[in-house]
Amino acid sequence: MNEAEKLYEILKKVQEPKGYFFSKDSKRVFELMDALLVNKKRYGYMSCPCRLSSGDRKTDQDILCPCVYREADVKEYGSCYCNLYVSKDWNEEKIPHKYIPEKRTPPF
Repeated sequence: MNEAEKLYEILKKVQEPKGYFFSKDSKRVFELMDALLVNKKRYGYMSCPCRLSSGDRKTDQDILCPCVYREADVKEYGSCYCNLYVSKDWNEEKIPHKYIPEKRTPPF
C-alpha cells in the first residue's frame, strides 16, 4: 500500500462517521491525496491542495485539510471546494454538482 492509499484509509475511517465521504471519482481523490502529501513534505502540514499555501502554518490555519470551509460547503453544495469531501447525496447524484465559490478572503 502506498502513502496515498494509507492516507485515504486513515481519513476515510475518521471522516465517514462524521458524514463526509470521498468523491466517487477515485482518480481525482488520489490526485488530491498525492497533493496533500506533497504539501505535507513541502510545508510540514497538509494544506488544501486546491488553494495557494503561504508556507506559514498560522496564515494557512483555515486551509489545513479538512479546511474550515468544508462543513458549510458540503452542507450548502454537497461538496467541499476541491470535491474531495462530499455528501452521500452528491456521490449518488441526487443533488446537482454546482460550482463551489471560494470563501477564503485575502489577505492570506
